[in-house]
Formats: sequence, C-alpha cells, structure tokens
Amino acid sequence: VQLQASGGGVVQPGGSLTLSCAASGGTISGYTMGWFRQAPGKEREFVAAFYGVGGSTYYANSVKGRFTIFKDNAKNTTYLRMTSLKPADTAVYYCAAQRGRLIASRVADLRAYDYWGQGTQVTVSS
Repeated sequence: VQLQASGGGVVQPGGSLTLSCAASGGTISGYTMGWFRQAPGKEREFVAAFYGVGGSTYYANSVKGRFTIFKDNAKNTTYLRMTSLKPADTAVYYCAAQRGRLIASRVADLRAYDYWGQGTQVTVSS
C-alpha cells in the first residue's frame, strides 16, 4: 500500500488542524493505520492508531482528548483531527500502515509498521 500524507501547516496555539493520509494499492479496512510524529532532534513517537475493522483506537497520553483518528472508507483515507494544539505538538507527522490487526502492545512501536507516508509538517506557533 502507498500512503500520501497532507494537511500540515502553521497554526496558532489553541488552534485546530486535520491531517489526511490517502491510501492506494490496498484497502485501509484490512490494515492497522497509525500516526507518528518526529520533532527536531527527537525520536519518532507514536500519536494514534486504529484497526480499520472493529474500530479499536489507541492514543498517546500526550494527545488523548485532543486528537481524534478516524477514517473515510469511501475515500480510503485516514485522518487525524488535532485540536487545542500546543507548541509541543510541532513536528513532522507521518502516517503508517501495517497489514492486519496489530496487538495492542505493538501499535505504538514504529517497527511494527511496514508502510509509511512521506510526512507533513505541523508548526504550532504564535
């Protein structure tokens, strides 16, 4: 499956942004879809994930209650809705996919994902 991330930009603290991850070459309902981010000088970290059938969702503690991962099957696209954004959310955001359902203990492990999008920059600044 090929992934194309988009929707990044510059937003003020407290603002909102929605990222998109369009998939081709595979149907997202058969994949675990994830979002990761990497800030300058830091390692890539888990943000959110879900499995396309059954609707199990997972979030990093740092974004729980502010970010929402969801999908549009008709568009074969996964989204990350981000609200109440903070400067600490500034990073390059990557979408990722893995065929099948990852067990809960692995959804936050970037090594568990075989397919990655190219990343989209999110900058939270006043």
